[in-house]
Amino acid sequence: MNDYLLPLIELYNEAANSENAGPMEKYMRHQFEFLGIKSPERKRLFREFVQQQGLPDLADLDKICRDLWHLPEREYQYSAMDLLERMRRKLTPDFIPLLEYLIITKSWWDTIDGLASHSVGDLFKKYPDIRDEHIDRWRVSDNFWLRRITLLFQLRYKHETDEALLFDLILENVDSEEFFIQKAIGWALREYSKTNATAVTTFVNNHTLPRLSQREALKWLKKQQT
Repeated sequence: MNDYLLPLIELYNEAANSENAGPMEKYMRHQFEFLGIKSPERKRLFREFVQQQGLPDLADLDKICRDLWHLPEREYQYSAMDLLERMRRKLTPDFIPLLEYLIITKSWWDTIDGLASHSVGDLFKKYPDIRDEHIDRWRVSDNFWLRRITLLFQLRYKHETDEALLFDLILENVDSEEFFIQKAIGWALREYSKTNATAVTTFVNNHTLPRLSQREALKWLKKQQT
């Protein structure tokens, strides 16, 4: 355990609330343990920790994030993501192995979606020359969380969205029966519809999508019509 994290662990242990922990674990289908620190309080404690300790050296970030990921309580994985977000401008392609490790370890939507749209999305936008080699590998992975990442990493790209890539990735996954893939298809299309409604409407009309994906894809557009 990196010494940098010891004050954070002390702060979180003091704030642990067993009454909150039970419902939080139930909400996450009992896949993870929780200290019982709700999001607003956890974020406040994390800010306090950073104010006191500063951000770590970039050279230590990989080890620190892995240490946080190894701790049993889910709040620590959220804190690893908070660190990555605060240090996003310093991240380089050397951090792709770390991000892939975080994606495939203790995987669930609560970490996957933040990693996709923030850490991975930001890094691929900053270093577009490395994007394809990793997307090409992840898009054919047996790990559906990696495939979900490929569908969601452009969520915040708006007019910079690679439309052809997005549509190709969707079509590659259109026969998947995995809920989290079908949901990701709809989410990606819904977000892009806010930028290019015509392209999304045409795509949905011209392809057979899972019912869940189609419903999610058109949800925002239908609201605009009411």
